[in-house]
Amino acid sequence: MSIHDETEADTRAERIDPILAAAGWGLNGSKVRREVICPGRIQSGGTRGKGLSADYVFIHKGQKLAVLEAKRAGVSHRSGVGQAKDYAERLGSRFAYASNGLSWYQIDMTTGTEANMALPFPTPDELWDRTFADHNEWRERFGAVDFETDGGKWELRYYQHKAVNAALEALAKGDRRILLTLATGTGKTSIAFQIAWKLFQSEWNLSGEPVRRPRILFLADRNILADQAYNSFSAFPNDAVTRIDPDTIRKNRGQPPKNASLFFTIFQTFMTGDGGPVYAQYPPDFFDFIVVDECHRGGAKDESEWRRLLEYFEPAAQLGLTATPKRKHNADTYAYFGEPVYTYALRDGIEDGFLTPFKVRQMASTIDEYVYDGSDDVLAGDVEAGERFAEGDFNTRIIIEERELSRVKEFMRQVDQRQKTLVFCATQDHAALVRDLINQVKDSANPNYCHRVTADDGAVGDQHLRDFQDNDKTVPTVLTTSQKLSTGVDARNIRNIVLMRPIRSMIEFKQIIGRGTRTYEGKDFFTIWDFVKAHQNFSDPEWDGEPLAPEPRGGPPTPPVGPGQGPDEPGEPEGGGTAEPPREKILVKLSDGTARKIQYIATTTYWSPDGKPMSAAQFLERLFGDLSGIVTSEDHLRGMWSDPDNREHLLEQLSDRGYDRDRLEDIRKLVDAPDSDLFDVLSYVLFTSQPKTRSERANDVRSSGIVDADGDLKDLLWAILGAYEVRGESELATKKLGTFLTARYGSVSEGKEKLGGLPVIRGAFRDLQASLYSN
Repeated sequence: MSIHDETEADTRAERIDPILAAAGWGLNGSKVRREVICPGRIQSGGTRGKGLSADYVFIHKGQKLAVLEAKRAGVSHRSGVGQAKDYAERLGSRFAYASNGLSWYQIDMTTGTEANMALPFPTPDELWDRTFADHNEWRERFGAVDFETDGGKWELRYYQHKAVNAALEALAKGDRRILLTLATGTGKTSIAFQIAWKLFQSEWNLSGEPVRRPRILFLADRNILADQAYNSFSAFPNDAVTRIDPDTIRKNRGQPPKNASLFFTIFQTFMTGDGGPVYAQYPPDFFDFIVVDECHRGGAKDESEWRRLLEYFEPAAQLGLTATPKRKHNADTYAYFGEPVYTYALRDGIEDGFLTPFKVRQMASTIDEYVYDGSDDVLAGDVEAGERFAEGDFNTRIIIEERELSRVKEFMRQVDQRQKTLVFCATQDHAALVRDLINQVKDSANPNYCHRVTADDGAVGDQHLRDFQDNDKTVPTVLTTSQKLSTGVDARNIRNIVLMRPIRSMIEFKQIIGRGTRTYEGKDFFTIWDFVKAHQNFSDPEWDGEPLAPEPRGGPPTPPVGPGQGPDEPGEPEGGGTAEPPREKILVKLSDGTARKIQYIATTTYWSPDGKPMSAAQFLERLFGDLSGIVTSEDHLRGMWSDPDNREHLLEQLSDRGYDRDRLEDIRKLVDAPDSDLFDVLSYVLFTSQPKTRSERANDVRSSGIVDADGDLKDLLWAILGAYEVRGESELATKKLGTFLTARYGSVSEGKEKLGGLPVIRGAFRDLQASLYSN
């Protein structure tokens, strides 16, 4: 067989695999495997964008040392160089290789050197030594411990693997402050588990010698986060894991547990106690390793009382986990832990397909601001004529129930009321009001349709949250909250996030958006209903860029967070006589005429593939540029579009550039051609051709008589034409032809027999489309 007749599979099996086997790959614990790096961006209709898979990944001692991209023998061995570099960079591999089985090419991703390579291929130990010139005993011991995958039931995603190894490498080198920054929903708890597993099994501890198992503390600021982590560590022996909570301490006669390896608690418990803080009952060197979950919220702040706890356990290595890579609003976090050893951003998770993309509906109204003119009734408080109230004043200074009702009616009218929804409100009282209004206007007859979950709701609210998180339960369907649910809500099937209060920090904004990003079967996207202009945060450079250097500190320090105060809801002013008495809120009832005049204008924000917001004009301008690189003329576009296979290829090219079916539908609406073929929409964007409607195109074909078919075949074509007219160009895809035959004749084989064979049917199907797009 000539090399030009070989497939890539032939080349791999007959040329490449034997060379790798001869080098010892697959022996003595080394692994070589094909790896799906990412599944591709989630798109409309249950489809995905282009995923990435590496032909060969070389794994030794838990490290992905190299990537090899294979091509068939009949093409250049350099053809896979670009892919190999991309995959090696994603996986964190030191070396990238490309080969056609005859010649080999090597790239060192650290030094940048690259050249043709002579065989033999390096052995696992040789590749390890080339990757790690400095010998480190702990790196070796960590590598000897396999990741815990529950018997192979699941695998770490590439970025999780990279994050775990980055943290372990830092520990192996003696670092004691480590930071990992990963977007919400990407599995930070799983990463913490794998790190703890490796430390536990390798007997890493602060003595520097493997003489005992480490004592590891998982520290959160909310019980729900500590509970989730505790439950995620079930692979450890039962006697190795314990909770430090009031019940455990009480049962132990006031003493916190010490006879375990993994301890889970929250700051609030550790900072309190009858005879002083609980943490003081442990020696400062008791813990070897501390994981600080959501570290930007508490212990790393310079003035926080919680910071004392971390400083008390200063000998321990401390790992901070955060979802917020910016440092303008959390400079203390980065000053305390240092630069992140690994970062995985929200846009990366969405583009890779590990997180769900989102749409933003901007809900502007005629009552976003309010000026009291004397025509409305003041039911409580004092207000002067002409006094103006902005978004931040509503439900904190002034309450207008009709305004809130109008907002509730507006989003309830537009959403699918069966979908799970979170509504963020200004205060706990506001969350109660919105809950009641939702239950008043809902279609559902279930009294538990909507519940409030705030600090004041206690155990009852926590149960509502657990029910909401259960994907097998449909009620409660909507939860209202103020602060509590901005973090710690691991509910995968959230489809709507409604913002009814201003979002004052980028950190909180990212956390709230993260409530909807978790993936779920059938969930193509989630929608942010923005009544408060929070979408402006997307234009902030901090939205999803690289970390910025901390700004110089200045001005008075931020008041410390007291040890007894939970972070779920805003705290009350401290005593001492200096705080002003709370001002009575103004309660206004709108006149009937004013209430009837409330109107809403909804607009959509569009997104580039790199996660940046665009106006409608920018969106069309970008499409024009991308199309110009594919289509050379209107006749070229017509020729591609007339052939169903070429049309599908063009749609795949557009999808790879970020224009999936959903975005193309948005473009159809933008150019005000909802009843036109997508061909006419693209032709209008590129060449300003006047769009035709689908009905006009179908009627041209019917009246011209240019389709050369008679009898049953003509009836089939006319049925296809009717389906196209109603549902659009997707009915003209080649794969739809079998559906039409089955619907009309009971099976494809019956249809072929009736109409004269598949070549005849396909020819007529293509002729129909050539006629449809002939002008």
